[in-house]
Amino acid sequence: MSNTNQLGLPLLQPAQAQKHVTVNEAMTRLDGLVQLVLISKSMALPPAVVIDGACFGVPVGAVNEWSGQDGKIAIGTNGGWEFVDPKRGWSATILDEGGSALFDGAAWRAGMATLSPNNAGLAMKVAEIDHVITAGTVSTSAIIIPSNAVVLGATARVITDITGTLTGWALGNPGAVGRYGSGLGLSAGSWARGLLGQPTTFYVPEAMQLDAEGGDFSGGEVRIAVHYIELALPDL
Repeated sequence: MSNTNQLGLPLLQPAQAQKHVTVNEAMTRLDGLVQLVLISKSMALPPAVVIDGACFGVPVGAVNEWSGQDGKIAIGTNGGWEFVDPKRGWSATILDEGGSALFDGAAWRAGMATLSPNNAGLAMKVAEIDHVITAGTVSTSAIIIPSNAVVLGATARVITDITGTLTGWALGNPGAVGRYGSGLGLSAGSWARGLLGQPTTFYVPEAMQLDAEGGDFSGGEVRIAVHYIELALPDL
């Protein structure tokens, strides 16, 4: 055997010359794979500057130095890349998605908390959007809640002062004013934490809605996060 079974670390061979090369390669892989953090699993173009220890999940169709390495983990080392095949059950933090993922044997599954032998599972996810408030009594965001999502609640943070004649605002969905909070503050740093007493299922995609209280909106910006559960189907 020339490599370890789990992490694919190269092993020293009897009477091997340049042993430090093999040891250093093993240490580089170990440094990248333990407490695995993937900067991204969707970037098809390798970064121009290679940082030692930086790890990426190589997506289908990747190009340049990652061409032909679909599904592997690319680990930056000495200005180039080492490639490792992940194993089913490995977990990683995905930095550009702000969450964790499990490898199902073929792909990284974002937010998965459970995974059956045939890849049915429960995913815990957060969708986040920066919403620029429009003038009027109501300001509706872009679609943020996906279909077939069980929403547990929503949080928000004012990132630019909310202006207008209003005295406060409410956070909800179209047809459900203030579902996640009302009487909310206007100044930057003000926040909302709306935990639903009963989780709500959205069968079609949905937006978030901000309602002015005591007047109208004229401007401002709010960062909104929706916290939800998804059920993954089993494979064929």
